[in-house]
Amino acid sequence: MPYVTKPLVLLLCLVVTGECRRHGHRVRRWTGTVETQKHGTSLAKKPPDVTKSRKMKTEHLLQVDDHDFTMRPAFGGPAIPVGVDVQVESLDSISEVDMDFTMTLYLRHYWKDERLSFTSSTNKSMTFDGRLVKKIWVPDVFFVHSKRSFIHDTTTDNIMLRVFPDGHVLYSLRVTVTAACNMDFSRFPLDSQTCSLELESYAYTDEDLMLYWKSGDESLSTDDRISLSQFLIQKFHTTSRLAFYSSTGWYNRLYINFTLRRHIFFFLLQTYFPATLMVMLSWVSFWIDRRAVPARVSLGITTVLTMSTIITGVNASMPRVSYIKAVDIYLWVSFVFVFLSVLEYAAVNYLSTVQDRRERKMRERARSQSLPCTCGISQTRTMTMLDGTYSEADTNSLAGYTEEPMVPEEEQEELREVSEKPEHMVVHLSVSSESTTTKKKKSLRTLNIIQNTHAIDKYSRMIFPGSYIFFNLIYWSVYC
Repeated sequence: MPYVTKPLVLLLCLVVTGECRRHGHRVRRWTGTVETQKHGTSLAKKPPDVTKSRKMKTEHLLQVDDHDFTMRPAFGGPAIPVGVDVQVESLDSISEVDMDFTMTLYLRHYWKDERLSFTSSTNKSMTFDGRLVKKIWVPDVFFVHSKRSFIHDTTTDNIMLRVFPDGHVLYSLRVTVTAACNMDFSRFPLDSQTCSLELESYAYTDEDLMLYWKSGDESLSTDDRISLSQFLIQKFHTTSRLAFYSSTGWYNRLYINFTLRRHIFFFLLQTYFPATLMVMLSWVSFWIDRRAVPARVSLGITTVLTMSTIITGVNASMPRVSYIKAVDIYLWVSFVFVFLSVLEYAAVNYLSTVQDRRERKMRERARSQSLPCTCGISQTRTMTMLDGTYSEADTNSLAGYTEEPMVPEEEQEELREVSEKPEHMVVHLSVSSESTTTKKKKSLRTLNIIQNTHAIDKYSRMIFPGSYIFFNLIYWSVYC
């Protein structure tokens, strides 16, 4: 038994001695390394950076729990300056009916809060997401005249907070806002609109918070790819002024102003050209025979109804304003021209009817008087020939006779005297060929067409186009 105990004790002593030597060698190795850094460089002389420590929490580093962040920085002192700059990402839409616009932008705030200062030898700043924003003080900027707005939250809240060692803070968020825009449509669609997005502190007056553009006019930047279908973006610019509320006081207000000019080509194709063509189409009735009542009436009614449809379509896409727009002037003047063309035919038809009645009465008076022998031709046809109006049946019956000029009233008495002497009656007959008869028919039809064109139609062919061209010259010179 004693022989077995001695070897075991000896073995245990050897194991303990080996472990002690190994541990001592490790300590000497690390100690040598530190001594080498001390003698070789001065990097180890700097104090350790507490921001690199995994055990240091954000609340402990920024001392969030040691301060009351419900109050603004430098509470009780002068107003804290808060700089603002904006980058416009997109101008999504402009609504004339609702009188508003939708814009997506990056809104950034700059201020200094000494309560958030920290010590760091390597980090120039520390960046956090939106979870820290709920624990510290941030400016309560809101959009004046905003209808709808939201902060993007895909995939997380689009909020960034960057804190610098001296306490300066950068607070950035991505927002889409729909705000009201007071538009003036008196020159629509040849108009230019100026809209504004207004920023203001909700709770802090100018005595507690001073909003200002951080870099003046350069505080507003836009994307070159911003474009709208109906508008041309002419310029963006910034302004600032004070806003007064009777119950709370004066507030600093920042303005993002942008000017838009409407593209006219769309409205030329959809509104102006169709209206002009309808007016020109109504003029076609001046060249149609006044006896073609269905053709002229249907043409006039069609153009009037088409103009009414165009006016209704334009007003459906516009707000119900109480003043007259430029497009209303053009469309209603065009509608008046179309309507006058219908009234013109009504006047022509009425005057033609009155004239026919007078001619009929003259014929009846002529029938009551005695006339020379017509040698087989009825008295009615003779009076029709002398009156200068021929029907197709009269033309066929007179194919074998030569045309005689109209007899003046002075010579009618001589004819009556001659007619009393039968032996002096002479009848002129001429046998003509078929070609001569055809020529006479054509000449008589041409005479009928000329006689069936009223004098009002002749004047309307010149007055209506001339007046409409004159109106267009004045209209486009005023609004362009």
